[in-house]
Amino acid sequence: MRLRVRSVCVCVLVLALLCGARGDGGGSRARAPRIERWVKAALQFVKLSLCRRVSLPEGECSRLAHLRPPAVVVYATEASADKVLAILPDSHELFPEASAHDAVLVLDPSPEQSFGHPVVLFYIDFNVTKKRCGHMDGVYLGEECLSLALKTRCQNQLKRRRSRSDRMVGRARFRRSAVSRAGRVERSSGLCEVHFLPLVVGVRDSNRTQRLRCVDHPEFARCPQPLPLTRPSVPISSCELNKNTRRCHQQPLATHLSCRLYQTCDHAVLLSGGWQEQITYQRHVQNLLLFYRMLRNNGFHKDHIKTFFAGNGQVAAKEAEGMYPATEKETIRNHISYICRKQHCADSLVLYLNSPTRNDGTMLLWDRNNNGIADLKERYTVGELLADLAGCRATRVLLFVEQSYTSVLSKRLKSSLKHLNVVLLNGLPLVDTAQFWAPLRPSNCLIDHLSKSATMPRVGDYDAASLLNVTLAGAPCNSTPPLTEAEMRKEYMGCQNLPTALWHQGRRKPDDSQRN
Repeated sequence: MRLRVRSVCVCVLVLALLCGARGDGGGSRARAPRIERWVKAALQFVKLSLCRRVSLPEGECSRLAHLRPPAVVVYATEASADKVLAILPDSHELFPEASAHDAVLVLDPSPEQSFGHPVVLFYIDFNVTKKRCGHMDGVYLGEECLSLALKTRCQNQLKRRRSRSDRMVGRARFRRSAVSRAGRVERSSGLCEVHFLPLVVGVRDSNRTQRLRCVDHPEFARCPQPLPLTRPSVPISSCELNKNTRRCHQQPLATHLSCRLYQTCDHAVLLSGGWQEQITYQRHVQNLLLFYRMLRNNGFHKDHIKTFFAGNGQVAAKEAEGMYPATEKETIRNHISYICRKQHCADSLVLYLNSPTRNDGTMLLWDRNNNGIADLKERYTVGELLADLAGCRATRVLLFVEQSYTSVLSKRLKSSLKHLNVVLLNGLPLVDTAQFWAPLRPSNCLIDHLSKSATMPRVGDYDAASLLNVTLAGAPCNSTPPLTEAEMRKEYMGCQNLPTALWHQGRRKPDDSQRN
């Protein structure tokens, strides 16, 4: 009996030592001071030097100058024997210059915004002399060097090059507008900021496992809530981009059944890429469900709402019913184009866009090959979206956009004669688009609902205002006497049967898309 008690005590002691070695009392405490040191130095750099290296708006520079740790989400890699490489989706090669480093640190100063906003990326190199760290333009931390990572290819760089050429030829108009910016342009040295979390992989890791992790620390902002993943039975890479097979999801998307003879309906496409698992959050699914329920409450038939979300297996089976992966770019484009090209097919065509976005407005769909770089099949450009919507035969096309850099799409729409029936309803950083529109009722006028928020953009254009002076289903606003619920459902909501004469009259008209 005494021997048994002694054995139990020894086992308990061993377990306690093991737990202390690998729990919060051991490894985490050993790493915490190092990460805290990195973050402190990085924040100091952001406050004092970032805007000398990167061309950011003055308002953003002022905000960053007062940045505090509780407002920043921190991502870092753990030190290991292997060096790591950082790869960005908007890069064309390993970033930058295919160089390897000991660790990577990322500060996200705007965690409430959709990805595509500027983040601050640092490399950490160990066993570096102060002199060598100085040559790297880094911050010396005592045998550790923290250096800012910047892109060498970007839209801003090309603009600065044109600006310099304009100064050389002596254009007075440019000189007047560029005087106040000259200092910052010179300091930025033709480099520009990073907009996404990189894929950080070991140099010898053929599986390309993400090493970058969010740091859960009481002094930093809370890590975003990740989406609980359900692993797919078949790898994403086995799903073709231009095909929907039963291996990828339950049933293929039969676009040709969306438009029926002698009938017009309200249609919707919901697109939320996410790009990679690390930036796919619970709120993305919640926003999709909110917007979906709003559409259903306004009479949209479930068969006419097509949802494309993330990759394959990112959503539980119950929630994923009726969802298609966002990897299928050709299917998405073909479906939108088909709805637009068919005469009388759509009355209201609604698009809800909530994807990570590059600074040129390009949406990232999903990194299906897990190489960290967005190739042509993994990104949906503004030009491609506008081509799919050009000359759309729907009565109205409503773009509900909840992502970064919507100004690019807005400018293109304003200057286009092929999108006169398209209205952009883009949210601002402090407005959750899905939550804002979730209470919309069938009798609510779009322009009236829009005016309820002081932070939502105002509609100044007459044509846009006229397109929004209806309900989501296209019913007139403030009719006298008011339409009953039965009249709304029969005459406007969902689908309506068209008279044969009207159908054939429309079919004999020349193709509207050819006029423009």
